[in-house]
This record gives sequence, structure tokens and C-alpha cells, in this order.
Amino acid sequence: MFTSLRVRNYRLFAAGNLLSNLGTWMQRIAQDWLVLVLTDNDPLALGIAAALQFLPTVLLSLWAGVLADRLDKRKLLIWVQVGMALCAVVLGVLDVTGVVQVWHVYVLCVVLGVFFAVEVPVRQSFVAEIVGRAQVTNAVALNSTSFNLARVVGPAIAGVMIILIGTGWLFLANAALTGAVIIGLLRMDPAKLHRSPKIPRRKGQLREGLSYVRQRPDILSVMVLVFFVATFGMTFFVTLAVVAANVFHQDAAGYGLLSTALAVGTFTGALWAVRRSAKGRPRTRLLLGSAFGFGVLEIVVGFMPTYTTFAIALVPVGFAVMTFMTTANATVQLAVAPEMRGRVMGLFILVFVGGNPIGAPMTGWMADQWGGRSPFVIGGAIAALAAVACGVVLIRRGGVRLPVTRWGKLRVLRTQNL
Repeated sequence: MFTSLRVRNYRLFAAGNLLSNLGTWMQRIAQDWLVLVLTDNDPLALGIAAALQFLPTVLLSLWAGVLADRLDKRKLLIWVQVGMALCAVVLGVLDVTGVVQVWHVYVLCVVLGVFFAVEVPVRQSFVAEIVGRAQVTNAVALNSTSFNLARVVGPAIAGVMIILIGTGWLFLANAALTGAVIIGLLRMDPAKLHRSPKIPRRKGQLREGLSYVRQRPDILSVMVLVFFVATFGMTFFVTLAVVAANVFHQDAAGYGLLSTALAVGTFTGALWAVRRSAKGRPRTRLLLGSAFGFGVLEIVVGFMPTYTTFAIALVPVGFAVMTFMTTANATVQLAVAPEMRGRVMGLFILVFVGGNPIGAPMTGWMADQWGGRSPFVIGGAIAALAAVACGVVLIRRGGVRLPVTRWGKLRVLRTQNL
């Protein structure tokens, strides 16, 4: 299950990311709650903050993929992490000193979004360089496990600490924990990296990456499905805060516990993905089935009547969505040529988070118009329908085969006899 941890460079990378992810989730909860406090629980304001943070991804992630194929990924990640830490320091100081206003948060969301747009595709493609192609699936699953372990602990800590010391100190704590990633990257042995061939600087490299994906229907289908599921279904950074504050009338601790309940499911799903990675490349049926299951479960969550049942129902939702995301990530990384990995992962991140400038304000608007439960029902329905549509396309193109049951064979034989 943990074969990637035998690689020293990956151990350094994973340890730093675990601490950094813990700080990231603490800041995520603190930032959402700070916006609600500054705007008197306005769900639309929360959606705007999320949209501003993810908007740079639409503009920059494809170019970040080009940079990942051109430059030294390790050095690029170091500088990006420094920039992200500085954003956390500025927001923390503004908050601790009591001068923070909502427009400060909006501006820093944009700046942090710029670094995020560069960091994610570079980090995703760097994983293959750390462990090599044979262990990509395992490393991707372990990364998801680390991310979701922090997601279990981080929101719970943040919910309690916001009540005790306020949101500002959590931003400063995240800045300190980001230093763990930088230290890990600096201590790596560059000679033991499985480097992809760097491409020389020339015109048309971005178009070349897009053309490559367009000619690969297997990769393109995954991209389309990820876009619809992520844009309309995975809007928890808005929906959970709105449900906690406006539907169940909970404080920051209640919001943190909802995030933790979701994270328990995603952490379990990530562990299952680690165990499943030993079986090799994931199947397309698992990708489609997990997307459809996530959509159905999200609809069910939207109808949960009490805070307790709502929190419990989030656990299987988290399991389904993590199964979908780890399967999609590994499928793309294993299907792509090494020299195209940075650009393809840039496009993958674009479709994954690039829809948030659309989905986040839309989610806030739906919650304002039809209640805090409506985004779960509508988003889940869209995710399930997208899985069905992509499944039909892949079946027609021969990209996936339906299992033939014993009953199905008997039915065919009976038809032939007639």
C-alpha cells in the first residue's frame, strides 16, 4: 500500500505536504468564516470570495502547464510556496490587528489564486518525476490520503481555534506550516528524480497541448466529466458554510464539524484508493460509477432533515467524490506522454477548479434564492447526469465495456434460439 514511501524524495515531499495541507484547511475554514462575519452571513459574498480565488486558474493554469514542461519543477514549486506563505502572513496580520475588511480578503484571494494556479499543475506533474511511472497511481493515492487526513483534522482544529483565538492566528499558522513544504523540497536529491524531458521554448506549445488532448478521446472524456462534477457538485467550500450558518444555525465549530464529516469520507476513499493502486491502472467503469454515485448521494444529503443526519450523510459523499478524483487523476497521468504531462495536467486543473468562478457565485445565488439545501440537490443531479452522458459516449466509442452477467448470456442464447 505504501510502496512510494520507500523513495526518500517522496517521503520528504509527502511529509511537507501533510503539514502544509493541515495549514491550508485551517486557513480555508478561517477564511470562509471571516467572510461570513464581515458580511453578516451573506452566502453570495462567500461565493464571490471563492470565485476570485479560483478565477486565476482559468487564466493561468494552461500556461503553468507549459512552464512545468519547460522549467525545473522543484525550483518552481519552492518559489510558489514562498509566495503562498506571504499571502497568509498579510491576511493574518490584517486580521489580528483588527483592520481587515472584506475587500482585503477579496484582493488576497486573487493573489493567492495566482500562486495556486501555478502550483497545482506543477505539483501534480512533479509527482511522476519523484517516484517514476510505475508508482504514479500509488503516489497519487497517497497524496490524496495526506490531503484528506489534513482535511479531517484541520477543520475541526480551526472550528475550535476560531472560537478561542479568532481567525487571524490561523492564517499565520498556515504560513508557518507552508515552510515544511519548502524545507522538504530543498532537502530532495535532484539526481534521483525521474525527470521528464524538458521542452525548448518555442511558439505554439500551448496549442500543441490542447491539440494532443483533443486527439485523445479517452483523456477528453475524463476532462469533460471532471468539469461538470467539480463545477456543480464539488462546491462544499460554499455550501457547507451556508448550511451550517443559515440552515442549522451553527457556529464556527459546527461548520468545522461538517467539514470534518465530509473529510472522514474522503480520507476513507483515499485509503481505499491506496489499497486499490496495487492493482494497476484504474478502470473507466470505476470512474463513471463513482461520479454517478457521488451525484446520487449528494441529492440524498440535500434532503437530510437534521444537523446530525446531514453530517452522517456527508461521509459516503466524501468517499464517492474522493474515489472519483483519485481515479480521474491517475487515469490522466498514466495515459499521457511524459513530455506532455505538464500541459495536460494544467488543463486537468483548469477543468477541475476553473469552473469555480461560475459554480461558486451560482451556488451562493441558489442558496439565497431557494435555500441552503438546493445546491446539493441541483449539483448532485448535474453530476449524475454528466456521468451517464459520458458513459454513453464512451460505450459508443468502445472506450468502456459493460460487464456481461450470467443472466445476460442466457438472455442472448434464448434470443438466438427464437
